[in-house]
Amino acid sequence: MLRVLFAGTPDFAVPTLKALIEDPEISVEYVLTQPDRPRGRGQKLSESAVKQYAIAHGLEVRQPETLKDLNEVEWIRAQRFDALVVVAYGQILRADVLDSPRLGCLNVHASLLPRWRGAAPLQRAIEAGDTETGATIMLMDEGLDTGPMLATTSIQIDESTTTAQLHDQLAGLGGPLLVETLKKLNHGEAKPVEQPDKGITYAHKISTEDACINWNQDRHVVMRQIHAFNPVPGAYTFAESTRMKVFSVCEADGEKKAPGTLWKNQQQILVSTGTGNLEILECQLPGGKRLSHGQMIFHQTAPWNQTVKLTGLPT
Repeated sequence: MLRVLFAGTPDFAVPTLKALIEDPEISVEYVLTQPDRPRGRGQKLSESAVKQYAIAHGLEVRQPETLKDLNEVEWIRAQRFDALVVVAYGQILRADVLDSPRLGCLNVHASLLPRWRGAAPLQRAIEAGDTETGATIMLMDEGLDTGPMLATTSIQIDESTTTAQLHDQLAGLGGPLLVETLKKLNHGEAKPVEQPDKGITYAHKISTEDACINWNQDRHVVMRQIHAFNPVPGAYTFAESTRMKVFSVCEADGEKKAPGTLWKNQQQILVSTGTGNLEILECQLPGGKRLSHGQMIFHQTAPWNQTVKLTGLPT
């Protein structure tokens, strides 16, 4: 029986934890996750998705503020785990933690390394127009996603793919691949492969400014930006002082207008870009819920009921 310590925080990590606890050859003895944080408009303390899942399945949860705490390090080392599995945990691991498990620390990373090392690989892959991405199982070292690779799986993406869709696909693929790889590593059947020196890119953390739409760009660039930031933080634009988030679009024909022009055309909500029109399929107005295409058409006070100019900053 493989004794595993699991470290993860958001919902992306839950399918991997699920795959581990359902395998009869693996025992997840403890779960590490980030401390409860204030979230939402009310800023109430909220448990991580991993903590909620772990407690529901009878697992013991530890929530250290930092793994730089020597007491936490000594606790991990004293347990003599066979492996530490890390999925979007959100904390830096010291060398003495990385070196403590017999098989090392395995990580599920949501890209085909060495492309898109870093914090936001899903968003940056879509934004850049990549046609393929995937998940990589790697042995962790002290670098930023620089460890040797053990296994990969890939999927196709296109300009209609959103981060929300990609997140769920890769979360579902990463768990079974991690379990399979961990067991192969235990039996000496998985050989670490160093990452190539060529093709390295960094998926920098998303800023609010990244999500502000510039309608003067090529419409394919705008489309990828919108889908990359669906659901968070949501690509946004301004109709005068009204901030509007846009979550889904598709290419559309129609009259050529100045970039950023927003209007209703029969059963379509259209916006022009530097190279053509897009149809808005899902958006959100201030203080409201996300609106689907049908809901937008019948919205009586929305900006598109009269032709308006969208901008990157309020006018």
